[in-house]
Amino acid sequence: MAKATKKQEGALSGTSSAPLRLPAKQERVFREVLSLFERQNLPYAVAGAFALRQHTGISRFAKDLDVFLSSKDISVALGLLQRNRFRCEIPDPVWLAKAHRDAFFVDLIAGMSNGVITVDSSWIERSLPATVVGIKTRVLAPEELIASKLFVTRRERFDGTDIAHLIYASRGSLQWPRVLELAGDHWELVLWNLVLFRYVYPAYSDYVPQQLWQDLLVRFGDEVRSPDPNARFRGSLIDHRMFAIDVEEWCLDDILKEKQSRCPKIPPLPRIKRRHVS
Repeated sequence: MAKATKKQEGALSGTSSAPLRLPAKQERVFREVLSLFERQNLPYAVAGAFALRQHTGISRFAKDLDVFLSSKDISVALGLLQRNRFRCEIPDPVWLAKAHRDAFFVDLIAGMSNGVITVDSSWIERSLPATVVGIKTRVLAPEELIASKLFVTRRERFDGTDIAHLIYASRGSLQWPRVLELAGDHWELVLWNLVLFRYVYPAYSDYVPQQLWQDLLVRFGDEVRSPDPNARFRGSLIDHRMFAIDVEEWCLDDILKEKQSRCPKIPPLPRIKRRHVS
C-alpha cells in the first residue's frame, strides 16, 4: 500500500486503484470520529473518496473525511465532537459544518450548497456496510453518491467523471428511479451525465436501461420543441460565481437564494458547558 505523497495531497493526480495509506495522525483522527459516531448510534454515512473507492475501486487521497447526515443530526454530531476536543464551526448552515483537530478536517454535509438536494433519513437507511480506516461503518449507496455530485460542475471542480465511473462500475445495477427521485425537477442534469457517460463509454450504453434513455430523450425533446416562456434562469444553481453577471447585471432570477432559504438549516453550534474550578 502506497503512502500519500505531498504531490498527491496537494494537487490532482491520475486515477488509480493502487490503495493509498493515510498519514498515521490523520487516520487516527478519522478513526476516532467514526468510532464516536458508531458508539453514539448516530445516523450517518461516509461519502467522498472512501465511498467512491467502495463502489468503483478508484483510490484517491482523502484530504477530509466526508460524512453525510441530516441537518438535525449534524447538530448532535457537533456537540459530540466538541465534547471530545474537536474544534467545530458551521461555515454554511445550508449544507456544511466542519470539525477539526490539528490539520485534519471532518466535513459534516447536509446536502448540496445550493439547497436543491438535502439529506434525509432515507439516505442513511439506504447506505451500505463498509469498513473505513478499520472501522465497520456505512457508505452512501451509489444512487445517493451520484445525486450528491450532480451539481458539482464548477470550473475548479467537476464530479462528472466520478458519476461516469459510478455508472460504469455498476454494470447496469443502478436504481435509476431513485436517482431521478433525488434529482426531481433537475432531471436534465441526470441526462447530461448520461450523455457524458455514453461519450466516454460508447460500448457500454446498455448499462443504462433503454427505457430510461428513451424517456429522458423524449422528455428533453418535448422541452426543446415547446419551451416554457416563463421558465426561470437556473445558472446560479450550477455556479453562482460564473453566472453572477446574469443575476447582478442582467437582472435574471436569483433562484439560488430562494432554494437556500427554503431548505432545512444546520442549527447553531451547541453550547458546551465548561467546568469551573473553585
